[in-house]
This record gives sequence, C-alpha cells and structure tokens, in this order.
Amino acid sequence: MKKLSYLLIGSALLFSSCETLLDRPDLNSMVDTENTYWRNENDLRLFANDFYTNFFVGYNTGFGTAYAPLTGYNFSDDLTSENQQLALLSNIPTGSGGSNSKTPAVLRAEHPSTDWNFVWIRKANLMLNRIETFSKSKLTEDEYKHWTAVGRFFRGYDYSRMVSNFGDVPYYAEEVQPSDFDAQYKDRTPRGEVMDHVYEDFKYVLANMRENDGVGNVNRYAAAALISNMMLFEGSWQHYHNLDKTRAKKYLELARDAAQYVMDSGKFNFGADFKSLFASESLASNPEVIFFRTYDDALGIRHAVASYSNGTENQPRSANLNLIESFICNDGKTFQSSSVENADNFRLKELVKTRDPRFEATFMDTVNAPAVGTLVYAHKFAGREALTFLNSGQAYPAKWASNTNTNDAPVARYAEVVLNWVEAKQILAEFYGGAAVSQGDLDRSINAIRLRPLDAAAVAKGVKQTAPLLLGELPVDPNKDADVSQLMWEIRRERRMEFVFEYARIQDIRRWKKLDYLNFTKDNYKLGSWVIGVRDFGDKANPGKILAAFKNRLQVKKANGSIVTYDGTNDAEMEGFYVVRNFTNRLPVQPKNYLSPVSVGLVQAYADQGYTLTQTPGW
Repeated sequence: MKKLSYLLIGSALLFSSCETLLDRPDLNSMVDTENTYWRNENDLRLFANDFYTNFFVGYNTGFGTAYAPLTGYNFSDDLTSENQQLALLSNIPTGSGGSNSKTPAVLRAEHPSTDWNFVWIRKANLMLNRIETFSKSKLTEDEYKHWTAVGRFFRGYDYSRMVSNFGDVPYYAEEVQPSDFDAQYKDRTPRGEVMDHVYEDFKYVLANMRENDGVGNVNRYAAAALISNMMLFEGSWQHYHNLDKTRAKKYLELARDAAQYVMDSGKFNFGADFKSLFASESLASNPEVIFFRTYDDALGIRHAVASYSNGTENQPRSANLNLIESFICNDGKTFQSSSVENADNFRLKELVKTRDPRFEATFMDTVNAPAVGTLVYAHKFAGREALTFLNSGQAYPAKWASNTNTNDAPVARYAEVVLNWVEAKQILAEFYGGAAVSQGDLDRSINAIRLRPLDAAAVAKGVKQTAPLLLGELPVDPNKDADVSQLMWEIRRERRMEFVFEYARIQDIRRWKKLDYLNFTKDNYKLGSWVIGVRDFGDKANPGKILAAFKNRLQVKKANGSIVTYDGTNDAEMEGFYVVRNFTNRLPVQPKNYLSPVSVGLVQAYADQGYTLTQTPGW
C-alpha cells in the first residue's frame, strides 16, 4: 500500500497568472528554465507533487472541509437536519463561476465535485508536453511510460470529476497558448467524447504505470482502484440516464477490469476491523488500504474530522430512520423478516447488537444532542477512546480535539474496489449480455467484506458478523424499488452501509438516476431512532422526569403512528421514534439538479470576447 505524506514540496517552477479566462498559470518565461528543468525522474516527480493535495484530499487539513468525509460529505438521503432541509440549487449562480485556484472546493452539496476549473487539466497537459519535448530522450522506456501514465491519470481524473458535475465540458488534449482565444473560449465538448478520451487515458495508465513507485507516490493499484470508481460512475450514468448504451458497456467493462486487476493481485484483504480504517494513527499496515493520506503532528499536517466525530461537536445533519432501516440484520435479513431477537427494536443499544457491525462502528449507541437533526451521532472517524472523554470532565487530547487530529485517512480502499466490481458485473449481466454474478462473485466481494474481524470493543457489546449474502436466499425487502432487481438492491444496500458520511451516497443516487430520494415524503426521513424520554432526556436531579428544557420541544412518534409532544406532565408517554424538530421538506428535486449550471458571469465572459458558452441542459 502507499501513503501520502503531502509535504509541501514546491515544483521548482514559478507560475504567473494570465488575464484570459481559461488560460492558467504558465511556466516562468525563462527559456533556460524550460531547457534545464525537465532532466530526469526527480524533476517530474517534483512537478507532479501539486496533484496530490488536490486529488487525494483525505481528511483535508486544519479546519478544511472540502472533499472531507463527515464535514464535507454530509448531504444525501441518509441524513436529516432540523428545520427546513437543505435545498438543491434552484437558480443559476451569478459571479465568475470559473476558478484558477488550486484550493479544492465543493461547489454544491448535490454536486460534490470540482468547479469549472482547468488549472489541473492545464498542468497535466503541460507535464505531458514537456515529457515529449524535453524529457523523452533522457528517460528510459520504463520511466517515459510511467510518467506519461501519471500525467494521463491526473488528466483523466480531473475530467471525470468535471463531467460528473457539468456533463459536457470543453476538452483540451494540449496546453492552451495565451494567444489562442479560440481554444480558450471553445464551447463544450459532448460528454461522451470527453469520456472516450478519459477512457483511453485510463487504458494507458493500466498498461504502463508502475505497480510500485515508492512510498507516497501513485501506483498502478491505487490508480486502478480510483479508475474503477470513475468508470463505474460514468458507465452507470450513461446506462441509467439512457444516454449511450455502447459507451455504458465499454466504461462498465473497464470498471470491472480495473477492479479485478487489484483483486487478482492478492495484495489486499479484509484483515482489519472497520473502525480501524478511519480512526487509526497509522494505516501503513492495514491490509485493506490501497492508498492513504498520513497525518503527522511533527510535520504540522493535521485535520479536524475526528473532532467532529468525538461526541461533543455539532453534526448539522444526522442519520435518519430511513438509513437505519436499510442496515441489514446480522442474520442477513431485513428487520421485517429477521429472526434475530429484538430485530424490530430500534433503540440504539439494541441496533448495535442486531445489525451489521458497520452500524456499531459508525454511530454512538446513545442519543446525542450534538447530532442536530435525529440525535443519532456519527463517531466513525474518531477512535473509541475519544468517547471516554465525553462528559468526563477531562480535556480531550489534541488528537481528538480542535484541528489537531492526526489519524490517517484512507484514499482508496479494497471495499470500494470489490463493490465497484460486483456492481459493474451485475449491470453488465442484466443489460449487456455479461456473465451472471455467481455465488463465488458474492463471496469475493460482499461476503468478504462481511467477514471483516470485529474488534474487542464491538464483541463486548454483542456485535456479530453478518451472515453471507446467498443467491438462493436473497433478502425480501418491502422497500425495494420496483425497477431494481433483488440482487442489485442488495449490492446497493451494501454500498449504503459501507460508505456512510463518505463521498459515495450522493454520487450513487445521482448516477442511478434516483435523486428523487431527496424528496423526503416518507415519514422515516423525519424520524430518528426509538427513544425513551425519561432515559434519554432524563433529569438526573429529578428521577422519572424529563428535563424541563424539552417541554414543548420533544416529540415522539408512537408505534400506532400518533405524535406525542412533551408537555411537562406526560413523561411516561414519551416513548417512540424521535421526531426531528421543526422538520420541513426541501423544495422538490428537479431533473436539472442532476448537473450543475455554469454561472451567468462565465457565460458573459465568453460573450464579452465574442464566443458562446452553452448553458447546462435544463438551466
């Protein structure tokens, strides 16, 4: 596996800004710098360093939230907030809309991807050009192929993200010259054409990138894992959005093959517990981690994600009952049909014992007020010991407080690979004549994940491994979408349990064309777990009574469907599903919300130069 230290090593090249809209910072104009810099692998490695913090953000740094789990990715159908739910974009933004910034930024919650920014495309194209122009004759064949693969990987990576956000985007295979306005202001290239270029880049990467390029450097296994993500996204988008089925098949096959390359290597396995993936001081020896970002107090590389998972900090959106109900019971059945004792008990302390172990590793087993919304608090990204400081009167240590956290962040992990693989195979089997997913395929993917070992703390709580998914005994889920096969529904369920508060859920429902899940019309979107008022909100100084602060604020939904509000006298009645305070639904999701618009300012900037930038469909 590889770690990313992310030392802020300069590229040894100075950049200067250009005035035109799509031109990006260029190399220093000193000719001898161009002629003398691109001499060897070390020069190329230094130049490529900038890519890492942009594409492999991990837990970000300091109080940064862009692309970080929990603090950045906290918007999906899994999560509910108090008051009105966060609205999807309804109006075209003003402002410039473009960026030449190298700082990662999440534009919109429903589009957790890059903004309209070609700085990284330009950097990749510049690198590829200089390899051809200056470096090729000085490199061995292996060096030349590897570094070309590095440049093409990052170019394909960034275009994949831009396409996922905007659809059609201008495609540049070469760096744009400052004098070439026609190129700088070119209109959008069709999505399929852009992704065909990306496909070719990724094929080259999988054939030519080194399997090992030293600690902290991208390698073929890391690239293949990420390629499987991006090709699954695009292949399933093309399929479910009914665009180009030929392209869908091609991209899905590459997603499958990239994942299988990692799986067939035998280098990775599920030999560590789920909690350790996100709360370990070091991931260097974790057999599931393919690539990770390391944090080190001595180097000043720290983050704040664990602090927002330590039991004290607010979480603006928290897990709703819809998500809780989707967790499979540990006998492999839904709660409606499970034979596990107390499977229909939705108290958190019971849920951790009856559900898949990932539930216990993701959430606290008590209701917690800082989880604004449903009071179901995520502690997935902090170590178990962090919760021992909760209400202890002791100060939290730096590693679990403020912006001084040092637990490592997985960037690519084996579970993503196997779940990408089995989903791609299932789509190909259902719609494109591919081989049917076999029991052996499930054993290599979903069931391998379910065999992760449990840590001692989980075992002590009564947590058990989940029974395998069997083709002949697929769970019967009354909540299954009618247009999704039974096996595909279980594959999707596995992703939902695995990736809570990570990047995947909002991207998954976008690519499946299921963004309507965000129309919270079902009651279970406005509810949390089952609560008992005198236990969960009890006044310690007045046993049997609920704290006065909850008068006219606390509501529960009883088993018979009635809603009861605490009035100061009905303490014993306050048992039921927690009702989110002042819940109001968001405005209805619209088809245009699948893609992001370009801003008024960006369209106008084109027009000011005599060019046309086409607006995103529907906007």
